[in-house]
This record gives sequence, structure tokens and C-alpha cells, in this order.
Amino acid sequence: MAFDIKRMDIYRKVPKDLTQPTTTGAIISICCTVFIVIMLLVELFWFISPDIKSELIVENVDPTDRISVRINVSMPRMKCEYLGIDIQDDQGRHEVGFVENTIKTPIGDDGCLFEAKFLINKVPGNFHISTHSVDVQPDDYDFAHEIHEISFGSKIRKISSKNFRSSFNPLGGRSKLDGHNLESHEYIMRIVPTTYEDLSENKLVAYQYTYAYRSHISFGHGGRVIPALWFRYDLNPITVRYHETRPPLYHFLTTVCAIVGGTFTVAGIIDSCIFSATEIFRKFELGKLT
Repeated sequence: MAFDIKRMDIYRKVPKDLTQPTTTGAIISICCTVFIVIMLLVELFWFISPDIKSELIVENVDPTDRISVRINVSMPRMKCEYLGIDIQDDQGRHEVGFVENTIKTPIGDDGCLFEAKFLINKVPGNFHISTHSVDVQPDDYDFAHEIHEISFGSKIRKISSKNFRSSFNPLGGRSKLDGHNLESHEYIMRIVPTTYEDLSENKLVAYQYTYAYRSHISFGHGGRVIPALWFRYDLNPITVRYHETRPPLYHFLTTVCAIVGGTFTVAGIIDSCIFSATEIFRKFELGKLT
């Protein structure tokens, strides 16, 4: 006797003429299909969009590496001809009037937009905008300022994720336009190395930082007051590592099966309950309910 493979069929078909379509069943079927499509699109979106994980690690600093710095500051009461940037650090670097990649744009009659890009060593130090590099000092000083950007390392695009909280340019938008015109303004920054690695293993290195502010009046040689705009920095040994992750394909397929199967099962139960209740109510109206 030959084995009949059709006996293994658990999805036995019911002849169409033995089934009964209903309006309620049609409505539930349409709602069920729309719900499945919406849920599948949402799940596909979350599967395509990578999640961002973060962790803290301790990395040894390569003493030969240097950090790029971008500075963009407006000083509405200091002329460009008097301004320069000085760079100092604990390795003995001391550059007065650094001029490479420096742009000074006059704003108004007496103001200046100061922009610069330069490299610093991975040791504590400072850079400051001052009049130290000019031969003839101005008659009046006023380092009132508005900071547009102070940032370190690579630029990381703005990422909308609940796991991604960044502070790459917290001084952006900071202004100090009042106070004594002989004040020196000082920002003390604690820099935290940050790496960002995408799904293609492309790695960016940037630096977040926190800052504190103070102002003071400093005296130079001969007791003369020479104010400046100071940015002092120190590096944190802890590195924040962000990396993109994506769930495996089998996780997505399992979720799809759960959505489709669960929706059809629940919809079938609802349709069956409504149909049974309708039949009971109809029998009750006809007096056939016993």
C-alpha cells in the first residue's frame, strides 16, 4: 500500500461553497491587513535604522597624536589688527601670534570675527586670543565676546537617538558682552575623547567637553593690565565609545512571523466570537434559543 503524502497536510482546505462570508468578517479582514502592513513597515524601519550603543573604556594616549581645534569667536569691541592666538602646553610649546589657518573678518567699525584651525598636543595646555603678538598695543581693551564654535577632533553628524547624548560644542552660543573692559575671560575645559564607529567600521574621533567660567583682571610686566580670552584644557583618560549595531536578520524574520501569525490568530478569535454572538442573538429573536 503506497503512502499518501497528503495525509501529512495540517492545512486542510475547506471547499469554498461550504464557507459563509460575512460583513463583519470582511471588516475584520481589512483592518487586519492594514494593521499588518503598518506593523511590518514600522518593524522594517527599526531594522534598517541602526541602534547606537555606548561604553566607557580606558585607552592609552599616543603621545605623537595631535588634536584638531576649531575656534570661531566674535569680539564686537576689538579690531582685527590687534588680535592673535597664542598656544601653550605642558610639553613646552609656546607659540605667540599663531597665524596658520587663521581668518580675521572685521564686523562693524571696531569688531572682529576671529576664526582659526590648529593642532594641539594631547597634554594639558591652553590657547588664548590676545594682543600679545602685536608691537603696538591698543589704547583700550574690551574682550567682550560671543562664541560660535569651540570644538575638537572630527565633526560627528547630528544623530537622533535616545542613546546618543553629545556635548561637542557646549560653548556654542555662549556670550559675555558685559563686565569690566579690562577683564580677562577664562574657560576651563575638561575634554573627553569620543569615538564613533558606524556599521561599515568607519571610525571618527571627536572630543566632548565640559567647561567652567571665570573672569579676572591680570597684570603683565610693569603692572600693566593686558586682558585676553583664555581657553584652558585638560584631557580625561576615559574614552566614550559609540558604535552602531543592527539586529540580526533572523530577529527581523521572527518578528515578521509573530506579527502576521499573531494578528491573524487574534483576528480569527474576534471574528469567531462576534459570529457566535450574532448567531445566539438571532436564535433568541426567533425564539429558538433553548
